[in-house]
Amino acid sequence: MSSIAAAPNHSIAPPSAIRSNVRSEPAWIRWLLIGIALAFLTLFLFIPLGTVFYEGLKKGVSAYFAAVTHEDAIDAIKLTLLATAIAVPLNAAFGLAAAWAITKFEFRGKQLLITLIDLPFSVSPVISGLVYMLMFGAQGWFGPWLIEHDLKVVFALPGIVLATIFVTVPFIARELIPLMEAQGKSQEEAAATLGAGGFQTFWLITLPRVKWGLLYGVVLCTARAMGEFGAVSVVSGHIRGATNTMTLHVEILYNEYQFSAAFAVASLLASLALLTLAAKSYIEWKHAREIA
Repeated sequence: MSSIAAAPNHSIAPPSAIRSNVRSEPAWIRWLLIGIALAFLTLFLFIPLGTVFYEGLKKGVSAYFAAVTHEDAIDAIKLTLLATAIAVPLNAAFGLAAAWAITKFEFRGKQLLITLIDLPFSVSPVISGLVYMLMFGAQGWFGPWLIEHDLKVVFALPGIVLATIFVTVPFIARELIPLMEAQGKSQEEAAATLGAGGFQTFWLITLPRVKWGLLYGVVLCTARAMGEFGAVSVVSGHIRGATNTMTLHVEILYNEYQFSAAFAVASLLASLALLTLAAKSYIEWKHAREIA
């Protein structure tokens, strides 16, 4: 019996051996995989992105600034930022509420709610735009009532905001749900036993624990909202200077063979996307530094 207990156990390798086995692949395999990744990114990301900026500046800096400061371009930029500024906070509020409900409570229809949150990932944005046209268009379900009360949804800002909200609904909620599930609800339950109210618990315990995930989701939601094309194209009516977002303005310029101006506005849109990417990287760095 003692000899069995004293026998060394060779079935479990030490961590150092496991790490060495994981890293024991030939160097050429690592460099090959890195090369494939870099080649893919260069072909499908860096070259197209660089081409956008090159074509936008092809006719000179003065032509570039003339394109991005044109009255129609300014109107498109303002509308894009306004729609984003409305849609993102609403999605943040919904994402927080949905994630709180799904992770902290048990109720019938929870799985259905999760499925509905994921719906915009599988439904074409064009279809969502058509649905809003069916509901709020002149011949739609609520069209006569809206006309009677002189209210406009489609071909106006409300329709653009609705379409933007639809396509960006999952981003914040889907960022928060796994984070809240991993954190559990023990701290909230402890706060409740100490007499804390629901709002107090949320503000002092839940929100500080999910702030980085929330900010990360907001950044992704913002980038998606600014770049939306399909759903907005259907409900906007393409009214120049009134309902054209930046993506729609780029399409119009390109269709009118104003290629340099189209790429100039597109480069501005790409710059906004790069800024959101920088914000995402900063948030990840701050989060990693905080938990280190």
